[in-house]
Amino acid sequence: MTSQAREGACAFAWRNYLLFHSGISENDNRRSALYRYVANLPDTGGDNFDLLQIVAVAYLKKLDELHDERCARLAADQVLAECLETQGTTHHEA
Repeated sequence: MTSQAREGACAFAWRNYLLFHSGISENDNRRSALYRYVANLPDTGGDNFDLLQIVAVAYLKKLDELHDERCARLAADQVLAECLETQGTTHHEA
């Protein structure tokens, strides 16, 4: 992971995840799965920190719900696509 925005988004999502899941180890496999997912995201318009945070949190939530990394990636990718579409609509209206 090369960008500070990506690293920061992962750290934010993981800290929040641990707040709601007190029995989880700091080095849980979900953490490395999160970092892999965010590191492999396509460019999100200059690595938009807010957008990366949303997607990172969505990924962890879906990972818990679906118990499958591939399904969680697909669900989080959908959240990313919706956010990017909303941003595009907002920018075109301005």
